[in-house]
Amino acid sequence: MDFALTEEQELLLESVDELMERYGTEQYFKECDEKHEWPTEFTDALLENGFQMLGVDEKFGGTPVDVMTLMLVSERICKNGAPIYVYGNLCALKDMTEYGSPEQQEQCFAEVMAGRPGFVLGFTEPGAGSDSSSLASTYERRDGKVYLNGNKSFMTNAVNSKYMLCVARNAADDPTLRENRSKFSMWWVPLRDDEGNLTPGISIEPLEKIGWNMGNTCELHMEDVVLEEKDLVGVEGNGFMQAMVNFEVERLIACAQSLGAAECAFEDATHYATQRVQFGKPIGKNQLIQEHITEMYMKIENMRNWVYKTAWKIDNGEPVQIDSAVAKLYCGRAAFEVCDTALQVMGGIGYTKDCRISRLWRDQRVYRIGAGTDEIMIHIAGRAIQKLYQD
Repeated sequence: MDFALTEEQELLLESVDELMERYGTEQYFKECDEKHEWPTEFTDALLENGFQMLGVDEKFGGTPVDVMTLMLVSERICKNGAPIYVYGNLCALKDMTEYGSPEQQEQCFAEVMAGRPGFVLGFTEPGAGSDSSSLASTYERRDGKVYLNGNKSFMTNAVNSKYMLCVARNAADDPTLRENRSKFSMWWVPLRDDEGNLTPGISIEPLEKIGWNMGNTCELHMEDVVLEEKDLVGVEGNGFMQAMVNFEVERLIACAQSLGAAECAFEDATHYATQRVQFGKPIGKNQLIQEHITEMYMKIENMRNWVYKTAWKIDNGEPVQIDSAVAKLYCGRAAFEVCDTALQVMGGIGYTKDCRISRLWRDQRVYRIGAGTDEIMIHIAGRAIQKLYQD
């Protein structure tokens, strides 16, 4: 495998660096984090310069690129200090580009091109996190209409989204039957009208978190939300498989973002170690600090190998069920460990809000939970690995 950058990739990454020097300064992100405000100026700049539409089909106004390029851009943006959650969400648009009706696609991309989320994904529920088969939201047909009922949780950007791609089960299906456990459908749900008023039957409650301060995460409740048959997305009963259509790439982007955040924390801490003087010499002269730096370096190199190798395999049509799960498991853990060690190297200043490592540390912890918990990744990989050795 040759991971040497192409000329086009080098130019693209140089453009990322230039854009972030103008719109993605640490002072700007620090202010957004303190105010709990979305970094609109930065994300608008990403959109205007084409980065938010990388990997999207040309007919929707995007620029098709390979998976490796998507990973490189995601990594570089986070390496420059951007929050790990402000880029890469557009990969979820494949659900809409693959299965949405022309009207749904038009509505979705009108939001995207206006700098807003195309939709918020309504999948996770209070009783259905890792266990998706426990999903309890339902749809029911009555008097020529479709009625949605249920609760969704941990919905990123629900406060500023106009639409929801909601996954629900048919109320007429018995969920205790094996054939119905993962039999869900997708529905295109308007959350707000053009004036911003919530759709009748929808209520939204923001959740307070210890990180990801620039983005909102919400609980959403549905009580007899009225839809039309035309609001069905794709094939009825196939919603779970549709939601999984691009899941491995989305999961790998989380790995690339983790890699970038770890590189950012590592570089800040290592620069500090060469300059911070204690007992008459830079702390980087001490063997224990050198051990910290070396351990961080090794973890970052391992993370990079996992991300690049898995991206290469996807681009070359090879299966990555094991690779993507192990990459997510390792990168989620290793990136947080790097951020934690970097904070240790920085000492007391690292624990203050004046140091961006404290933000990286807070934000990175959730990637051992979101996009598949460590425990689920072990289950996926462990089961698949054993199949390779069955007689």
